[in-house]
Amino acid sequence: MSYYVTTPIYYVNSTPHIGHAYTTIAADILARHFRQRGEETFFLTGVDEHASKVARVAAEQGLAPKEYADRIVSSWQEVPRRLDATNDFFIRTTDDGHKAFVQDFLQRMYDAGDVYQDTYAGLYCVGCEEFKSEAELVDGKCPLHDIEPEWIEEKNWFFRLSAYQERLLALYDERREFVLPGFRYNEARSFIAGGLQDFSISRAGQPWGVSIPWDPNQVAYVWADALVNYLSALTYARPGEDLRERFWPSARHLIGKDIIRFHCVYWPAMLLSAGYDVPHQVFVHGFLLLDERKISKSLGNVVDPLDLIDLYGADAVRFWSARAVSFGQDGSVSIESLHERYERELANDLGNLVSRTTAMISRFLAGDVLVGATDGSPIRALVDGLGGDLAARFDQYDLTGALERIWEVVRGLNRHVETRAPWKLADDVGRRDELERTLYDLADGIRVVAVALASYLPQTSARILEALNCDPRDIEWERVAYGLTPALTGIAPASPLFPRIDAPTTAA
Repeated sequence: MSYYVTTPIYYVNSTPHIGHAYTTIAADILARHFRQRGEETFFLTGVDEHASKVARVAAEQGLAPKEYADRIVSSWQEVPRRLDATNDFFIRTTDDGHKAFVQDFLQRMYDAGDVYQDTYAGLYCVGCEEFKSEAELVDGKCPLHDIEPEWIEEKNWFFRLSAYQERLLALYDERREFVLPGFRYNEARSFIAGGLQDFSISRAGQPWGVSIPWDPNQVAYVWADALVNYLSALTYARPGEDLRERFWPSARHLIGKDIIRFHCVYWPAMLLSAGYDVPHQVFVHGFLLLDERKISKSLGNVVDPLDLIDLYGADAVRFWSARAVSFGQDGSVSIESLHERYERELANDLGNLVSRTTAMISRFLAGDVLVGATDGSPIRALVDGLGGDLAARFDQYDLTGALERIWEVVRGLNRHVETRAPWKLADDVGRRDELERTLYDLADGIRVVAVALASYLPQTSARILEALNCDPRDIEWERVAYGLTPALTGIAPASPLFPRIDAPTTAA
């Protein structure tokens, strides 16, 4: 089995914001989880450098587009690195391998008879890199970017999207989970059923982009170039290997809802035209809203993810991203909510649980717990079925629900500490066996949580396992089960997992 997950490739016309980190974190959580399940996994992210707005920003700075892109790309490569993302490749649309593949892809569409030349006249939003109809505007402006689109009239090459309406409808009817969540599936299918218009796949008079193979005077329209990255990367990410056969059948695209039309309508039609299978699935997530407005560079309300990581650490930012908003829905966030969850859930619920348990093993049992699993353990009941439940949620991209399910166990373990009161058991010599069973169960429950959390909080998971003298590499999904902790020896009080942080305002 294989698992291939992608983020959109991000425009480099400015520096990254937390919205970009959000999708990257989600993709990494999925990639890490499926590796735990033994799936051969490939995780792709990267940047789109050929947009006209990139060329405009470069010109404003007195730079050639490629020179500008080379300067700013490091800030984008830094985001997955600092987030502890385990992407297997970082694609740039200026890669020679990508450009060559795009030309071949477009040529295949042309050879299939699906490309023709015509004159286009219409309104173009540079922010969206998309032509807009009057009906899509609000007070004459793009509702996403709050800017007036430009009137563009030029002779372009067009793709016969209209010829694929019935094939796309058949695809959607055969594969009811091709697009998730379900309401996004309905949205995409309704758009197709409403009638498809052919769209331009080239731009004239712009040197910045991949040249059209049969017409070097034009370059590929940004979306006809960018979408192809999901396939092109597999042909050159590993030198000398073509990974398409291994991974493309399992491709899963994570996207924001603002680009659903391109990924759920244009992209599958282009693939069918070029003779390729469509991806396995597209998951559409909502927007992070800051003060009830979409986080957007053009709106100027961005939050730098690296600033948040500097203050709270990568694991806390990953946790907040998965926890604060139900994945797939829009949701409001604030820096204050990150600080609150850091203190209440990470530091108190999880951090104190680990600190208290290891401290009690050290103090009351000199660091050694020699008993093992017991049939009647309440912790066995607490974690029974957890692995299967979480796996089912991951299969449906329910990252937030899976994390809440793990936290039910964390809260249950904290209740067990209070109910069993090991400090009282330690005062009664005759209850030594009960004390050992209680602390073994707590340690084993914490180990289960650490393995289950490894895709969300990789650094914290490793630290918890090390505190229990367990190998931090032993995170196979089968280990999300009761009683697999060996006898504990040499356990010392764990240092705080999430030290106190005073002021959230310095991260904003």
